[in-house]
Amino acid sequence: MNEASRRAASAARVLDQVMAVPDKAIPRELLERAQAVAVFPGVLRAAFIFGGRGGKGVISRRLANGSWSAPAFFNLGGGSFGAQIGASKTDLVLLIMNEAGLQGLLKDKVTLGGDVSVAAGPVGRSASASTNVRLDAGILSYSRAKGAFIGAALEGAVINPDNDLNRAVYGLKASDVLSGRPPIEMRKLPRGLQLFPQTVARHAR
Repeated sequence: MNEASRRAASAARVLDQVMAVPDKAIPRELLERAQAVAVFPGVLRAAFIFGGRGGKGVISRRLANGSWSAPAFFNLGGGSFGAQIGASKTDLVLLIMNEAGLQGLLKDKVTLGGDVSVAAGPVGRSASASTNVRLDAGILSYSRAKGAFIGAALEGAVINPDNDLNRAVYGLKASDVLSGRPPIEMRKLPRGLQLFPQTVARHAR
């Protein structure tokens, strides 16, 4: 439970930091339209020539009643992205924008750019949220390294549920946590686990 709380709290902190500078943040209207939000803090990158990376993160889904689900735990690996070569650690934020992107997460494994379309997301107040090419993508992706927060293509990255941790915390698989069935009483969860959905809700009003 401690690991789960740390992971959720870390993801909440990353999202708060990203949204703290409106001119360089994710456009709020995109967050308001997102069906789910994923954050993978401190993704470790191997040398760029190998294009490797791996990280652990959390995903919360907007439920039918407008609230956000408890954080489900996921792993990320594979693929490559070249916008921030040389960074040893990168924070990744993904906005799942449509049903196709959401359904991909409910599978055992989803490959970005393969199973579901992905595009670098626009940044800042002046970014047009009506850019059809970007909004047609199932997932909009962002990365932050060395203080810079930018849209970043994540072609080939693989996201799969960390169901050992999901079962240890909830007794459920990730797909069940994200579906909201059966309902999880957030107020009964440790404070660390409550932080991520609360942070997403605050920024996605």
